[in-house]
Amino acid sequence: MTDEPGALRREEAAALWAAYTAQRPGGGPPEDEPPVERFGDGRALADELIGLVLTGTKRATAGLVADFAHDGEPLPRIGGHWVACDGDGRPRAVLRSTELRVGRLDSVDDAFAWDEGEGDRTRESWLAGHLRYFTRTLAARGERWDDGLEVVFERFRVVWPPEVADRADRADRAG
Repeated sequence: MTDEPGALRREEAAALWAAYTAQRPGGGPPEDEPPVERFGDGRALADELIGLVLTGTKRATAGLVADFAHDGEPLPRIGGHWVACDGDGRPRAVLRSTELRVGRLDSVDDAFAWDEGEGDRTRESWLAGHLRYFTRTLAARGERWDDGLEVVFERFRVVWPPEVADRADRADRAG
């Protein structure tokens, strides 16, 4: 069995997005179609990380600025949304960015490492895990890690579907 992730199911993501926007109080969100992405670089990691999101453990993520540029994608913005998929490419949740910061990998603090919800949630394990991940993903496209590379540190809320949405978002819909 391969760890290659499945193709992103964009039509299903569009349906999840439409369900979210249809119930959103005060009109639709600022974007017509949000990015459709997954965490990690393989099926197993994507499933593990979306699982942490769905259980409420993971409320932050980090990505290289260079990865956004390589993929031709804009950087996230506060208030922006994205659809997070599992390893099979199935959309599982709509996320809304609440905080963004750009800095070096080693600028991560204890609180962010905890909010990312991975491993033992310490800064030390976060740094080691993300250095391995970024080194691996850069090498896959023929690039090398450099300590000066910029990282986007993003905190988010889960806003849809209702059964996994963060408490404040469930209360907003309840009226």
